[in-house]
Amino acid sequence: MVVQGLGFVGAVMALVVANAPHEDYVVIGVDLPTHEGKQKVDALNKGVFPIESADPTVEELHEQALDQQNFLATCNEHAYEVADVVVVDVNLDVEKNTDSDRALRGYDVDLSPFKSACRTVAERCPSETLVIVETTVPPGTCRNVVKPIFDETFEKRGLAKTYRLGHSFERVMPGPDYVDSIRNFYRVYAGIDEDSADATRDFLESIIYTDEFPLTRLGSTTASEMTKVLENSYRAMNIAFVQEWTEFAEEVGVNLYEVIEAIRKRPTHRNLMFPGLGVGGYCLTKDPLLASWARSAHGKGDGEAHLPQSETAVEINDRMPRHTFERLQTALDDTVEGKTIVLLGVSYRKDVGDTRYTPAAYLYDLLEEHGAAVKLHDPYVEHWDERDREVRQDLEAVLTEKVDAVVFSTPHTEYEDNAELQRRLHALPDSIVVHDAWGVLSDGEIGALQSTHRVQVSGRGDLHSEQTHSTETDSFPVPSFDSSTTATSSS
Repeated sequence: MVVQGLGFVGAVMALVVANAPHEDYVVIGVDLPTHEGKQKVDALNKGVFPIESADPTVEELHEQALDQQNFLATCNEHAYEVADVVVVDVNLDVEKNTDSDRALRGYDVDLSPFKSACRTVAERCPSETLVIVETTVPPGTCRNVVKPIFDETFEKRGLAKTYRLGHSFERVMPGPDYVDSIRNFYRVYAGIDEDSADATRDFLESIIYTDEFPLTRLGSTTASEMTKVLENSYRAMNIAFVQEWTEFAEEVGVNLYEVIEAIRKRPTHRNLMFPGLGVGGYCLTKDPLLASWARSAHGKGDGEAHLPQSETAVEINDRMPRHTFERLQTALDDTVEGKTIVLLGVSYRKDVGDTRYTPAAYLYDLLEEHGAAVKLHDPYVEHWDERDREVRQDLEAVLTEKVDAVVFSTPHTEYEDNAELQRRLHALPDSIVVHDAWGVLSDGEIGALQSTHRVQVSGRGDLHSEQTHSTETDSFPVPSFDSSTTATSSS
């Protein structure tokens, strides 16, 4: 079988299939013959997983696959000629048109690279191949885009249209559960016909422990595609919804963490989000727009139909880091110019090394644009490719005497209950600003830091480092609720 695309999803998917519990597969991972693609292929074949991961199982599966000699990575498209199964894991990007304040003015969904990838498979694969699209796509893509490509190409090749086409979206979560998010997690699937759906089911049952995590079969590939984008749109809207309550709580002196904890006791409200710096990663920053685009492009009517609430959620989430910037600016005498600010974390999510679309990027840009000197630390990132910046992994290098503010910009586990980090924070000059955008700090740590520093926590209106509230709210004590045990990363 062949996995097309060796990014964050495809690379680990290939290793999971190579170590499938219920079937013996020979797996070929294929990437584009670009410089980046060749680097990934070379690394995988040498036993080096090209993506930083906190999941030790990734390395174990990689070693086993190479020892078993049933995994190979390549840039050679001839691999599709021997494929009985092809899993499509290529990117499908959304190009946003925003103003300088990140307001969304428009966007474009470019299907061209995805179409090209599908056409490459169709031009070479055997006639009975099962093609499973894992890529998150606009609803209607398998039926209206992929199927016509295969029909047309097979006709040109003189082949009967006996291929099978299914859709089963990934729910991959890079981090400590990287592998389990594939083989020990629920999956949804569908096919363009019954035979395709059955074949997709059989493949998934061979790689996933379905006794514990049963599959869900839907009536059409469009329904499966919609499931993924609705799932992610719901999460994105939840985050956007909480942002305005974060600002409200800060204004009126309320600890939003304890409010949300109280609400979460209701079974119907257990997934209400906590405050955060913003939304990042490849999925939540774009998936709601895929659905809105699909409604305009493939829906009935004059093409003006879209999903306005989903689009608004994306805009709110994209702009969230500005709130942290403005709070920092206020605390630093209304300017960050000439100030030295440390960002603890540049990846988009807790305990991962992925910096794509990280909310820390917008905060970083705002700080630099307004004249701040920014130091970077992240235990999972050595080089921030999107900003061409080296990132330190030793706290000593960034928490120096010349620091005006420290921002917890990614809630890595390493920053929680870290005695060295706390010692270095306390050693910094008095009255610096410590801003926790994710609720990483415990109340004990907050209280200790408040004795010498000005502490801000997103959503914690009961803390008043900026001295902007009334005497009545200033008298509120720090409650005993420990936010560090419940903060959730928005990803």
